[in-house]
Amino acid sequence: MKRLVPLVAAIAIALPSLAQEKVLNLYSSRHYQTDEALYDSFTRKTGIRINRIEANEDALLERLKNEGARSPADVLVTVDAGRLWRAEQMGLFQPVKSRVLEERIPGELRHPEGLWFAFSVRARPILYRKGAVDPAQVRDYEDLADPKWKGKVCIRSSSNMYNLSLMSSMIAGVGPEKAEAWARGVVANFARSPKGGDTDQIKAVAAGECALAVANTYYYVRLMKSARPEERAEAEKVGVIFPNQSGRGAHVNVSGAGVMKHAPHREAAVKFLEYLASDEAQAYFANGNNEYPVVGKVRDNRELASLGDFRKDSLNVSLLGRNQAAAQQIYDRAGWK
Repeated sequence: MKRLVPLVAAIAIALPSLAQEKVLNLYSSRHYQTDEALYDSFTRKTGIRINRIEANEDALLERLKNEGARSPADVLVTVDAGRLWRAEQMGLFQPVKSRVLEERIPGELRHPEGLWFAFSVRARPILYRKGAVDPAQVRDYEDLADPKWKGKVCIRSSSNMYNLSLMSSMIAGVGPEKAEAWARGVVANFARSPKGGDTDQIKAVAAGECALAVANTYYYVRLMKSARPEERAEAEKVGVIFPNQSGRGAHVNVSGAGVMKHAPHREAAVKFLEYLASDEAQAYFANGNNEYPVVGKVRDNRELASLGDFRKDSLNVSLLGRNQAAAQQIYDRAGWK
C-alpha cells in the first residue's frame, strides 16, 4: 500500500489544479482590433486566459458541427440573428440563467430561453442621395416599392443574410402577403441587378447610379471615418433615413454569443457573457465596428452618434432566424436575385 501513496498524492494535487484551470475557448467570427482590448481587459479582470479561433460564420458552424461533443469551444460569438438561429437549430447552445444578463440585456435582444444574447446592434436604414431625394417622401421601408422610385433603388442580393433578416422582420411586421407585394415592388424599382456588398450600395448612391439604397449603418459610418478623403466625400453626398418611426420602428440586427452545449469551462463562459454586458465591454464591443451598444447609448463615436436617436423595431430578434426560409421563398417568387 505504501507504494500507492505518491500516486494518490499526485492525483490529489493535480485534480484541484485541473478544476481551477482559468481558460476560455472562444470561437469568434468577429475580427476587429478593438475586440483585442476587450479580451485583454477580461483576462486582467478575471485571470481567465482566452484561447481564440477566428473564422467566418459558416466555417465556424461547420467546424462545431464536425467536432460534436468533443468540441473544446466554450463560447460562440457571431453576427446576425439568422446565424445565431442556425447555431440554435444545430443544437450547439445550452441555456444560461443569469440575473446580470437578464437585467442588462433587453428582452427582445436575447433568446427567450437564454440560448444566446445580443451584445451589439446594427441598424439597417434607407440611404438616399442628397439633393436627388426629399427624405420626407421616404418614411418607411414600404415606400421603396412606390412606382415613383422606378429605376432608383440599389440593394444587394436576396440571399444575403442581412436582407433575409430584413424580410423576416417584414413578415412578422406586416404579414407574408404584404411582405411579398413589397418585394415585388422593390424589384420593379431596381436601378440595377443586385450586386456587391453594403458599401457598394452606398457608393452607388453617392455616384448617382441610384437614388435610394438599404445598408447597415456601420458601413456608412466607416465611410464617414475613412482615412481616404474620397470616401469621406462619398459619405457627405448620402443621407440616412431611419424608417417606420411612426410604426414598428427601424429594422435592427445583432452580434451575439452563447455558451456551447459541451463547454468544458462553463463557469468561465458565463462570466465572459456577463462581462460583455458591462459598460466597459459595451464600449469596446459596439464601437469597434461602429455598432450600437445594447446597454446605454453610443459613447466615444462622434460619427455614429451624429446619426441621431431612432425608434428600433421591438420584435424579438430570434424571430429573424425562424422566418428565414419563408423570407427566401418570398424573394424567389418576387424575382429578387
